[in-house]
Amino acid sequence: MAKDTTGRLHVTVKSGGKRKLSSKLWLERQLNDPYVAQAKRDGYRSRAAYKLIEIDDKYHFLKHGIAVVDLGAAPGGWSQIAAKRVGAVNGKGKVVAIDLLEMPEVPGVNFAQLDFLAEDAPHKLIAMMGGRADVVMSDMAPNMSGIASADQARAIALAELALEFALKHLKPHGNFLVKTFHGVGYDALVEALRHSFLKVYTRKPEASRSRSSEVYLLGKGLRKRGVSATGAEKEIV
Repeated sequence: MAKDTTGRLHVTVKSGGKRKLSSKLWLERQLNDPYVAQAKRDGYRSRAAYKLIEIDDKYHFLKHGIAVVDLGAAPGGWSQIAAKRVGAVNGKGKVVAIDLLEMPEVPGVNFAQLDFLAEDAPHKLIAMMGGRADVVMSDMAPNMSGIASADQARAIALAELALEFALKHLKPHGNFLVKTFHGVGYDALVEALRHSFLKVYTRKPEASRSRSSEVYLLGKGLRKRGVSATGAEKEIV
């Protein structure tokens, strides 16, 4: 182990054996990521919890007693924060979550292992909700192929599908948070949110890795159908 430029000990993973270089680099990032270490200390499922904490601390959309849908929830970091902030852990608010992967139980969260892209998934999710949601949030991302153009297109497609679901199933003045990536299709996605929400904010949380092109879009205040988007607010942070 050696110290990095911040003075923290840096763990180096040895090469060799059956471990691929990509696996070695991923493991090194995990072992040396301060947010990963902090998540373990705080009892959060993932470093992503701090991204949601930062965004909600800034824009205050996870209010006590509301209903939240968490798309792409595993391993559960966002669900943990949402359940605490809306009061679902005490039976006040409601958090419904789905993911293609398994997710251990999170107190206050109704989870189902579902592929959001499956034809019947939205119907099952609607049944779990039992009504419209106050917040739809999506941390979904495609399995990366390493081909940048293909990965970008699939990421934007997932964000667009999450937006489509939100527009159909949010309550009036509901809010939508989605992870996406800079690149082809990003500007069109931002414009789609501006057309549908009173305010649109763009945020790259401190817990996001500096090398990542990920960014989070928050649409606040679902517009009534037919209301003009003129004057929508956009904040770039």
